[in-house]
Amino acid sequence: MFAVEVRDHVMIAHSFKGELFGPAQALHGATFVIDAAFLSGELDDNGVVIDIGRAHEALKEVLEPLNYKNLDDVPEFAGVNTTTEFLTKHIHDHLSRAAREGRLGRPGNELDAVRVTISESHVARAWYEAKI
Repeated sequence: MFAVEVRDHVMIAHSFKGELFGPAQALHGATFVIDAAFLSGELDDNGVVIDIGRAHEALKEVLEPLNYKNLDDVPEFAGVNTTTEFLTKHIHDHLSRAAREGRLGRPGNELDAVRVTISESHVARAWYEAKI
């Protein structure tokens, strides 16, 4: 399996509902490092998985509305705990749509999967991987 991975980051604030989250129920900030990997069993005729520049732009596009925001105030996330796991799928869904729309320099049906990893610190991360 071949992969191309791009990286960016966001700075956010949010809070969680539920006793499970202990002190994280209070408003707190985080800087997340996001890695998006695009996977294919074959290279295209140009010898690539996807265009790296276009992939990075697609990642920036999905992250821009989140950066420097309190996620508790984002209408799309109303009533949702914006956990690291939740955000991996949110980003994955947007990147998969970009792939299906052919915005990554290769038809989306030629890609096998997208994996989104969010590192919330140097010791903890979560990821979501699924077919496009």
